[in-house]
Formats: sequence, C-alpha cells, structure tokens
Amino acid sequence: MIEIRVKRTFGATMIEADIVTPAQALALVGASGGGKTTLLNMVAGLETPEAGFIAIGGTVLFDSELGLNLPPRKRRIGYVFQEPRLFPHYTVAGNLRYGASLAPPGDALIGFDELVAWLGIRPLLDRRPAKLSGGEKQRVAIGRALLSRPRALLLDEPLSALDPARREDIMRLIGELIDRFRLPMILVSHRLDEVDRLAETSAQVEPGRTVTLAGLS
Repeated sequence: MIEIRVKRTFGATMIEADIVTPAQALALVGASGGGKTTLLNMVAGLETPEAGFIAIGGTVLFDSELGLNLPPRKRRIGYVFQEPRLFPHYTVAGNLRYGASLAPPGDALIGFDELVAWLGIRPLLDRRPAKLSGGEKQRVAIGRALLSRPRALLLDEPLSALDPARREDIMRLIGELIDRFRLPMILVSHRLDEVDRLAETSAQVEPGRTVTLAGLS
C-alpha cells in the first residue's frame, strides 16, 4: 500500500496529493515543474510537507497530526536519481558496499556477489564512476539502493539521460527488479511507454491541481 496525502508550497505553487493505492508500482507523470520530484522528496524525507500523511507498506513515515516525521535514514527508502549521484572517490565496489552498510544487520535483500552477478557489473568493480557509461552508472545506483535493504524504491526519471539501447536495457532491469523483489516503487517519468511498461497505476501531477490516481490497470 502506498499512501501520500500531503500539502506543500514550493515557489509560487501549492502541491496537494491524495494518493492511496494497493499497487506495488506507482508512476507520477506530468510536465516539468509540476511537483513530481517534490513529492518523491517528501516520501524520502528530504522535504517536509506542511500537513498530511505518508505511509509505505503500512509503515507511517510522516503524520502531521501526530507530529511524526521519520528522518531519511530511518525511512529506509532507496532513491535512484536522474543523475546517479555515485560517490566519485569510491570505486564501484565501494559505492555498493556503502549501500550495504545502511541495511539493518542480518536483513539483506540480496547478497553482494549475487547482486553483482545479476547486474552484470563484476568487470566494473574496481572502476570509479568517471570511467562508467550512463547505463553502467544507473546499474550501480540501482544496486547500491537494493543493498541498503530499502522499504521502497523511488526512481526519478532514471532513463531520461540514456541513449535508446541503454534505456531499453535499464527498463528491462527495472522490470525484473519489480518482479523479483516485490518492493513498493514510485517512478517519475514523462514517457508513456515507460509508465505503461513499468507501473500498475499512475497519478497526473499538474501545478495547482490535486494529485489523484488515474486508476488501476
């Protein structure tokens, strides 16, 4: 279950959401500047709603009435950005192990070696991010997020900077991730093919309008 019922002003715009869905994979769609990333950041705890309620999988992350606002680390949200944001001074292995260090002890979603094999990144382990292609960086970013044993995954236009071949590769990988790990996922995208292929339901985000579900597919 994904529940996002929040209000927040950013710039001259008020964003208001009323999203409650049993879907595992939710897409936020709409034009740039509408507030999609702001909604993701509120789920992750990087921005605070003025009022509302956020829960993922039955765990309450924010409740303004109760004065509850879990800090980002305690929310256990894996966040994959449009730009992968890997640590440039770490190798690929170092970035992955940082993600693993955030997981609760004894509660791994997937082992390090198994993940490396699944992502096909063993030849990259000793490289630094500057030596990786865009698709390779996104694979590492997804792997780092999974090793943190997240409660949910947030994907903020993770395919927009990739060429068609790499985009197809990462889209296939995300589809496998959804099927294999059954984690709640919120995807920001402006491409209908991504939404149709990866999400069960979608919510249209437009400035000045309440964000509601478009319906279950």
